[in-house]
Amino acid sequence: MYKHFFKRFIDLFLSFFGIIFLAIPMLIIAIAIKCDSKGPVFFKQKRVGIHKKLFPILKFRTMRTDTPHDAPTHELSDPKKWITKVGGFLRKTSLDELPQIFNIFVGQMSIIGPRPALWNQDDLVAERDKYGANDIKPGLTGWAQINGRDELEIPVKAKLDGEYVEKMSFGFDCKCFFGTITSVLKHDGVVEGGTGEMKREAEEKEKEAAEK
Repeated sequence: MYKHFFKRFIDLFLSFFGIIFLAIPMLIIAIAIKCDSKGPVFFKQKRVGIHKKLFPILKFRTMRTDTPHDAPTHELSDPKKWITKVGGFLRKTSLDELPQIFNIFVGQMSIIGPRPALWNQDDLVAERDKYGANDIKPGLTGWAQINGRDELEIPVKAKLDGEYVEKMSFGFDCKCFFGTITSVLKHDGVVEGGTGEMKREAEEKEKEAAEK
């Protein structure tokens, strides 16, 4: 009952009031973006939705307009050079994700779920197929986001998404929601271009220990 009715009701309820209460903060962010750099306020990008159906995700623009459009941040050479000053703050605080409340309101996304993959991230989509994680709505935040976020390698991220599919419930969604608030306040897992950073750090520590 929760998966097929109450989850959507909660998404609709919270996104509706979120649009109302966040209207002024989002307007302030929009003005800051326009003052900081040339280009549109919002950034649209094709993402993979439920049953692998593509949809346009909304974000506040955090990068220069000449940034390669469909490349994941971790595949860019020196990704920080493409990020604007305001964009750096928005990404660090995850405020760039706020416009996705509109995606949630129209039913393309959920508040909690696997983060939507880029349309060309075939490796992540294929890994999620193993766990049925492509058969639920993607989320604004999820289980993987509070367990490593940008630092996770794709197989680990997909496995955590699969774990979410198995444990999906009101209580588990609350755990992900409040865990996200903690992660955002602590800036956990935010590494520009840092997919797999946890593994690399572990390997570096092992190498240093071996050299001593």
